[in-house]
Amino acid sequence: MEISNEIKTQVLVQALPYIQKYYNKVVVIKYGGNAMINEDLKNAVMSDLVLLSLVGIKVVLVHGGGPEITEMLKRVGKESKFVNGLRYTDQETAEIVQMVLAGKINKSLVSLLHQHQGKAMGLCGIDGAMFQVEKHKGESDLGFVGDVTAVDTAPIQVALQNGYIPVISTVGADDEGNIYNINADTAAAQIAASLHAENLILMTDIKGLLRDKDDESTLIPFVQVSEVPSLVRQGIISGGMIPKIECCVESVRRGVKRAVILDGRIAHSILIEIFSDEGIGTMFC
Repeated sequence: MEISNEIKTQVLVQALPYIQKYYNKVVVIKYGGNAMINEDLKNAVMSDLVLLSLVGIKVVLVHGGGPEITEMLKRVGKESKFVNGLRYTDQETAEIVQMVLAGKINKSLVSLLHQHQGKAMGLCGIDGAMFQVEKHKGESDLGFVGDVTAVDTAPIQVALQNGYIPVISTVGADDEGNIYNINADTAAAQIAASLHAENLILMTDIKGLLRDKDDESTLIPFVQVSEVPSLVRQGIISGGMIPKIECCVESVRRGVKRAVILDGRIAHSILIEIFSDEGIGTMFC
């Protein structure tokens, strides 16, 4: 179906105030889920990021890579071990995580952005001691899984100031040189807060926060961070959504204007979220 000139004009006119609003502002995007596996979606994301960059938005891409890590562990004959849904990372696994995230995945994303006529620079939390890391403190020992306690934004700022999209893999090291695997959602939230970002976008494989998890028509489009404890008590926020939403709440409380859980299964969902009146997903502010 051919799109009429009138519809094209409406789309452009609607986008203009948002382009003006976001000009020279930082948007941090955590990239993962199906959008990182499906080739069509992957190409749609890359073209979106290049477009955002070309209209003057400072894009920072943060990525994980759980499925690729699992696949590499299989290749070397090492079984993946999970504790309460989180990957246990021994020292050998930490080295494989570094190789896969900071090497294979990071550089393939940089290359793909270049193929879409963008400028990208691959970084990880070790570069320029960007991440200050300590061992994760939780109910269970996860081995070499780390938490980011501080972010030195200098390497990111250098990339942005020179017109590059920083592509950041979530690997870090402590003062003794131990390598740590870091959750990409929490790293993205820390980066967004440290950069005083306008937006934090967490791409997922769900529509957003649902009032009924089995009914996508019950999407909650807008949540005040003060409402979150009540939604947890009601069971609306539960399971794997809790840590994602905690990241959104933490980033907003630390100065990020808004945080969004976005359905990465929809092509060009980033552009729809940023450049339209309706937006999609669930926004926390």
